[in-house]
This record gives sequence, structure tokens and C-alpha cells, in this order.
Amino acid sequence: MKYRKKPVEIEAVQWTGENRQEIWEFLAGPAPATMETYGNNCYIDHSRVKGGLVIITLEGEHVASIGDYIIRGVKGEYYPCKPDIFQQTYDIV
Repeated sequence: MKYRKKPVEIEAVQWTGENRQEIWEFLAGPAPATMETYGNNCYIDHSRVKGGLVIITLEGEHVASIGDYIIRGVKGEYYPCKPDIFQQTYDIV
């Protein structure tokens, strides 16, 4: 059998390694005056990956590389997605 993915709109932000405040606000809400290392859905750990962004997902922690898209799913969950997969899967609405 073949299946087709149901059309669903998502929100996403691409992690550039330099847009920490934008990512933080997307994942954790308004950024505090002093940027913290830990948020509700993410934390920064430069020892794990360049850029240091770790996303807390429903399946556990996932490291986001620079260039990855961070997606907010249909149930409000977050997860990283490689740019090539993102481009093949999603169109701008």
C-alpha cells in the first residue's frame, strides 16, 4: 500500500547559530533580559554540538545542528529537522 501525508500546517524557525533569541522565544516564550542556558523545551550545551542547541522532544533530547529547522508540531511538540528533509516536506503558506 501507498500512503500520502495529510496536509498540515506547522510553525518552524531555522537555527543559524546566531539567532539564539529568536529560537529561545519560539521554544520557550519571551526571552529574559539575561539569556539563560536552560528553557522549557531546550537548552544550550556547546560541548555536544557546534551552536549547542538541544531540543527536548516527546522522544527525549535531540541535538539541533546549525542549519536545522526547529518545528512546532500539531500537538505543540518541538523537534529538529534537517534542511534537505524540511525542503522536501514543507512549502511556505
